[in-house]
Parts: sequence; structure tokens; C-alpha cells
Amino acid sequence: MSLKNIFTPDEDYVRQQADDATTEEVDKVIKKEGKIGFIMSSIKVLKKYYHLFDVMMMMIKDYRKGIYTAVPWFTIAAIASALLYVLSPIDLIPDFIPGLGYLDDVTVLTIVTGWIDSDLHRYLDWKLDHDHTTPEEIKKLEKSQ
Repeated sequence: MSLKNIFTPDEDYVRQQADDATTEEVDKVIKKEGKIGFIMSSIKVLKKYYHLFDVMMMMIKDYRKGIYTAVPWFTIAAIASALLYVLSPIDLIPDFIPGLGYLDDVTVLTIVTGWIDSDLHRYLDWKLDHDHTTPEEIKKLEKSQ
């Protein structure tokens, strides 16, 4: 058995984290948006998720404001759980280990984006058709597609 198989979170682990998420954790993600964005944009293996991160943040902010509610709580909780996992210094594989440190973070993001893909697409469609989308949001949305 390889180290990858031992230390990589599986779908059950990620689902449990999402099922246990609270609104306080969603609010924590919103407060820590800048720090999470910095991590996502500066770590090479996480960069492919950076534009998707922008969309996820817009979605959970619109959800918390009550502007966009056509999404199951599980989707919001899964996003929050995944982003808090990326932010957390306590991982299954410590982030400082070269070559392996972010493997678990990528795995969590991959699992979550697979689950919520259709919800993200519906949100993108809604957001692009919505009258209150700012020019900055439109640029972020276009980059994510």
C-alpha cells in the first residue's frame, strides 16, 4: 500500500465533513476569503481550482445573503468544508511535505467539485442572467468557464 492511499481522504471522509458543516463555518470561509484565495492562487497544484474558488465564494455569499437559495444546503456545506480543509494547517498530509503536502487538499477539492458540478453550472447560468452581477463578478465568471 502506498503513502498516497494511506493519507489521501476518501469520499466517505469528505462527505462526513460536509454533513457536519454549520452556518458558522460558512461564515468563517467568507471571513477568510482573502487568505484562502491567496493559498489557492499561490500553490501550484491548487491553481487549477482558483477560478472555481471565485465562483464558489460568490455562490456561498449570495446564499448567505438570501439572494440565491436555489441550491441544497449540502452544496454550500461541501464548499465550506473543502475550503476550510485547504485553509487548515492540520491535514492528513502536512502541507509542508514537498510533493505530497497538498495531495489531500487537491483530493478534497476534486471530490467536492465532482459532487456539486451541476449546482455550480446552474449558479453560473443564474448569475450571468442576474441584473445585479457586477463587472468584476462577470470577469471572474468568464474566467471560470
